[in-house]
Amino acid sequence: MTVDSGNELEQQIAEWRAYMRRRRELHSTDAEELEDHLRDRITELTEAGLHPDEAFLIAVKRMGSLDELSREFAREHSERLWKQLVLTGDDAAAPSSGNRRELFIMIAFAAVAALGIKAPALFGVSMEGGSTFYARNLGLFALAPLAAYFAWRRRLAPAVIGVLAALFAVGAVAANAFPMAEDSQTIVLSAIHLPIALWLVVGVAYTGGDWLNDRRRMDFIRFTGEWFIYFVLIALGGGVLTAFTVGTFSAIGLDAETFVGTWLVPCGAMAAVVVAAWLVEAKQSVIENMAPVLTRVFTPLFTVTLVVLLGAIVWSSSGIDVERDVLIIFDLLLVVVLGLLLYAISARDPAAPAGVFDKVQLALVVTALVIDVLVLAAITGRITEFGFTANKTAALGENLVLLANLSWSAWLFLGFVRGQLPFGRLERWQTRYLVVYAAWAWIVVLVFPPLFSFA
Repeated sequence: MTVDSGNELEQQIAEWRAYMRRRRELHSTDAEELEDHLRDRITELTEAGLHPDEAFLIAVKRMGSLDELSREFAREHSERLWKQLVLTGDDAAAPSSGNRRELFIMIAFAAVAALGIKAPALFGVSMEGGSTFYARNLGLFALAPLAAYFAWRRRLAPAVIGVLAALFAVGAVAANAFPMAEDSQTIVLSAIHLPIALWLVVGVAYTGGDWLNDRRRMDFIRFTGEWFIYFVLIALGGGVLTAFTVGTFSAIGLDAETFVGTWLVPCGAMAAVVVAAWLVEAKQSVIENMAPVLTRVFTPLFTVTLVVLLGAIVWSSSGIDVERDVLIIFDLLLVVVLGLLLYAISARDPAAPAGVFDKVQLALVVTALVIDVLVLAAITGRITEFGFTANKTAALGENLVLLANLSWSAWLFLGFVRGQLPFGRLERWQTRYLVVYAAWAWIVVLVFPPLFSFA
């Protein structure tokens, strides 16, 4: 083996070692053990007459994929995973100063979020008055600190920060400047769609301003699912804390409900938005294995549910009721299906061949598509009979947006299952369609109120 080929081999091994050490499931000693094993195999292959480059590739392939190795070590050392959920850094006993600094800065952003929700009270806007102010501005209170946190963490350029600030300012104007009555349809639609629009603005911060990159957008989709898991876990823990707080104070004759309702719950919820994001960032490699588990559990269940629902609609011949509450339920169901699809795509190996689970997902998408068509027919009939309103128009537009996504997703999925299209086509379609969701959310927030005379 020549000097040049030896140097090239060492460079390849160094890159492999660096990747392995980024796997949080593996300690540095584990990576060293695997490297020794890799070197032994390379030596055997080069002695058999192979070129070092060929020996390296074959040795790595025979050892198995890095994800499989990580999972194997995780199974053998499962106690590490629990430690990694609460400890920071590779060495639990001696966290680095950088990790401590990130923790303190996260706490500072979380504190800003917690106190920000109480700032309007200084100007006489109380949570107890039943005002819609907090509902209209909830997305701003919750997501502005999160966007700021990612702007700091990703070291965003001033121009990108300016764009983010401008979008949040537009959202603030739309939520507060329009003369919408408290019982109007447009104020409810704005309160629902503004957080969606701003969440995708947070996505720009999360991707470091590189929003046009398909892989970075997929990372944001993955982050969204993982963030939701952590936020729900924190919320469940917060619910237990709230119950104990009310119960223990009541036992000594003090009423804590006002404190809980106006301080603990709102401030805790706003802080949890940032804390959940930090947990995802700090423990990403631990939580990422939950994605395939969740999708494989819930995708078949939702597929069966939708098939039964579709069968019941056909059997009863009663159609779909187009009352607002019913439409919301159906739209939420379709959104959950889309979420399962996105989460499954984000957790899947694009190079893996189509399997049974992919066929189940195809059935889920097709069934959801049929239900969406039925909902659209019901909405169209209602609009034809009674005319347009803000709610009906929003429902029509949202179902059309979902119809376009589900239709093309079903076509791409069918092509992939039949071996005619690569899985990457479906992945790129979903990441690029995020722009459509953002555009529709902003249309509802900015255009609908004046379009429907703020009613």
